[in-house]
Amino acid sequence: MSYEGKTNIPAQKARKAIAVAAGDGEAGDFTPRTQYGALCWRRAHGTAEIEVLLVTSRETGRWIIPKGWPIKGLGPSETALQEAYEEAGVNGKVSEACAGLYSYIKLLGPQRANEVPCVVAVYPIRVSKLVDDFPEREERRRRWFSPKKAAQKVDEPELRALLREFPEVLGKTGEKASGSKKAS
Repeated sequence: MSYEGKTNIPAQKARKAIAVAAGDGEAGDFTPRTQYGALCWRRAHGTAEIEVLLVTSRETGRWIIPKGWPIKGLGPSETALQEAYEEAGVNGKVSEACAGLYSYIKLLGPQRANEVPCVVAVYPIRVSKLVDDFPEREERRRRWFSPKKAAQKVDEPELRALLREFPEVLGKTGEKASGSKKAS
């Protein structure tokens, strides 16, 4: 969800996820971990309609946005841009402003048995080009969707809301990513 005008930021839901993951309500090793995500978008074939890019997860094939752990030496928006390139072959301009947050439980380890609560800070990237030769091209599929259709494809409720609200959020910013960084 967008920060703007919201008081129920996903941290409350992250706390709930921690309690569920812990089973007994003790936080222990279930402190939420931060990831940075990329909401990659473009105007559909020169129209005013917005499309967003989703990729499949490597292990389950679910539709997700590119995201990953913090990268040493890169800030949050730069990390999102790097993940967008590695997972989807995206070149473009990233906004310095976080568009919103969502939480989910990441399954790690043998048989995906370890539950790790994560909070993802999402940064919009206006896509200028998709390259065919990118690091995870053999492991993922990528596809453009309308924001409404993309929201139907993802599993995470807060990401669904962020995708549905994205055209409105983009309109409020005037579509200009002030302080944007361009992928090289």
